[in-house]
Amino acid sequence: MPGAESIVSFRVRYSETDQMGTYYNSRPLEWFEMGRTDFLRNIGMPYAGIEKKGVLLPVIEAHLEYRGRARYDDALKLITTATMVGRARIRFDVRIVHADSGAEIVRGYTIHAFADLSGKPIRPPAGFVEAL
Repeated sequence: MPGAESIVSFRVRYSETDQMGTYYNSRPLEWFEMGRTDFLRNIGMPYAGIEKKGVLLPVIEAHLEYRGRARYDDALKLITTATMVGRARIRFDVRIVHADSGAEIVRGYTIHAFADLSGKPIRPPAGFVEAL
């Protein structure tokens, strides 16, 4: 599935805004999680299923670039893609844009290691790389 991506539409909730009237700076990492979860589900590897196999995906690196504002009730789109980084890591690239104009709000990525329940690095589950 080369070029697979997930697109999630959502609205900024009141609880996600700050005194300046825009989204609070930690929210994008929570939104990135929404994109990762949806991406994995869409490629047939839902995170809950991966965990049942004893595989975890801890975040080992995160990068955010704040590009614009989003206010309460703004409609946004979260676009997520993924690529393998080496044999036991996956990188999720994310862009969050205004749904109507396409103006960029946040972009960035998270890198995750494949790990067993004890935290030891492992290879991805069978079929995972092919599903990407």
